[in-house]
Amino acid sequence: MTGQIYDENNIFAKILKGEIPAHKVYEDDDTLAFMDVMPQAPGHLLVIPKRGSRNLLDADPAVLSTLLPVVQKLAVAAKEAFEADGVFIAQFNEAAAGQTVFHLHFHVIPRHEGQALKPHTGKMEDGAVLAENARKIREAL
Repeated sequence: MTGQIYDENNIFAKILKGEIPAHKVYEDDDTLAFMDVMPQAPGHLLVIPKRGSRNLLDADPAVLSTLLPVVQKLAVAAKEAFEADGVFIAQFNEAAAGQTVFHLHFHVIPRHEGQALKPHTGKMEDGAVLAENARKIREAL
C-alpha cells in the first residue's frame, strides 16, 4: 500500500465524471481508454480503471483482473492501427517513479523501429489528430 490518499479530483477522475473532454477509444463497465493529449508517438493512449485507485500499489486485484485484458486488447489494436513494429506499455507508481497523474493508468504506445519517443511534456497534440488516431484504433478493435 502506498499510504497516500486517492484524490477524487485528479484529471482522470474528472474525465470519468465527464467534467473534462477526452478522445475516447474504448469503454466498458470497468475501463476507459482515451488518447494521451501529449503523445510520445502517434497512437499513444491511456487505459484507466473506472474505479479510483492511486496506482498499482493500492489497486484492488479485482480491478487489475479486468483492466489488464483491456490493456492487451488495446495494445494489439494500436499496433495494427499504426502498423507498428512493437508496443511500449508503461505504468508508473508515485512521483519518484515518474507518475504525474495519481489515478492508476497504463500508457500504450505504438513503436516503430528507429523512431525515438517524444518527451511527454509541453505541447498538446491537435484535437483533430487525436480524434483521427482514436478512430484508427477503434476501427482496429
